[in-house]
Amino acid sequence: MAWILDDSRPIYLQIVDLIKTNIIAGVYHPGDKLPSVRDLAMEASVNPNTMQKALTELERSGLVYTQRTSGRFITEDVVKMTEIKEQLAREQIQLFLKNMEQLGFTKEEIRRLLQRELKEDK
Repeated sequence: MAWILDDSRPIYLQIVDLIKTNIIAGVYHPGDKLPSVRDLAMEASVNPNTMQKALTELERSGLVYTQRTSGRFITEDVVKMTEIKEQLAREQIQLFLKNMEQLGFTKEEIRRLLQRELKEDK
């Protein structure tokens, strides 16, 4: 997994987003065991406390759960994963629309461009 982190916002939130994206994209599958905090921290070149904070946040969101003596695992709750996938998609759509509007496009122009692009994909 590519760990591209910057100073634009807290590192632990960037890690949360990266792991979340990898879960939704299928890099990690439902029920998969995550590497240890130390292993993930070394891989991402971050402090283990930062990685721990990110994993705790993922547990809070319901995407990851801990089995006391076995480690952390990806949820097998398909409904939860679908909800988060749709939430991430909505965020990307909102960002896209905001950027297009900043370029001066109206909603109707954006709609036409999208329809044209979607037709060309067929």
